[in-house]
Amino acid sequence: MRRWLQRLSPALHLTRVTMAFAVISNTWFVILWTRANPEHEGRAVALVDQPLWLLLGAAAMVGVGLFAFGVSLNDILDMKRDRLLRPQRPLASGQMSLEQAVALLVGTMIVAILGATVFGTRAVLMTLALQAGILVFNAVGKFIPAIGLVFLGLIYGGHMLIPNLHLRFLWPVWLVMTHALVVGAITYRMARKVPKLSRRAVVAAVVGWLFWSSVLLYRQWKHAEGLAIWPDWVDPIAAVWPAALLALFIVVVWRRTAKLGSGPRAAEKIEKYGALWLSFYACGWLVGTGHAGSAALMLGLAVASVVGMTVLREAFGLLEQPLGYRR
Repeated sequence: MRRWLQRLSPALHLTRVTMAFAVISNTWFVILWTRANPEHEGRAVALVDQPLWLLLGAAAMVGVGLFAFGVSLNDILDMKRDRLLRPQRPLASGQMSLEQAVALLVGTMIVAILGATVFGTRAVLMTLALQAGILVFNAVGKFIPAIGLVFLGLIYGGHMLIPNLHLRFLWPVWLVMTHALVVGAITYRMARKVPKLSRRAVVAAVVGWLFWSSVLLYRQWKHAEGLAIWPDWVDPIAAVWPAALLALFIVVVWRRTAKLGSGPRAAEKIEKYGALWLSFYACGWLVGTGHAGSAALMLGLAVASVVGMTVLREAFGLLEQPLGYRR
């Protein structure tokens, strides 16, 4: 077991695979939401007719593939910088060769595309578009925060539409997009990344967020019965649960910052909590609309995410600092 973990640990460190549960939760939510509301969201016929296990498995492939593709690409492009700033990373430390990292990058790209084929040709094209967006984010967006933060929100929100490009209830997509952008801005500043997040960059990011929010809300207004921003077939009380979870996340961020201070360590913690919270938002929407069974499935995914992070953290800790006997 130890030898297996030692061989696998560089790839798991590189892809930060446990955080991919956040992306999986968003695609699973859209599948479960569509199947729970076939009379309104039924244009995606494949999500209603095909077996649930196949759809969830394909969505997991898309989620893990896209997330691992993004972080692998990030580490490949940042290899020289990591040797100076983060020498513990697998590529910078030599635990994994550049050739192996490129093979992993291509493999995760293929996995995401294969998973998207279950949802149709448009889903494959959407996956390719998101991979292109991830490339732009890593090559350009990280060095221009105003662009990078907007792209980050779009990537997180956009992958929700892969299973169902005809999704009519778009408020969950807007919430995920906004959450990813705000968490990205907070952790960027707390981690003291360069270039600094200037006021001009913040204003530009807000303008970009307002533009894409307007696009989503216009589409929501256009597709809703009676041309309403909030569809009449969704009880407005459903928004209470995600709103409460958002308030709880603000409290968690405040407490972590008060305990750890405003620095890279706190930024890393908030980034992990921010990813985990996407699963909770999905549970909130489903609970608020009375779909308890689907919400339980999403809660199980959130628990699996926490357990996975904890187990891998402890396993890697034992690898790096094995237990021994005291004399």
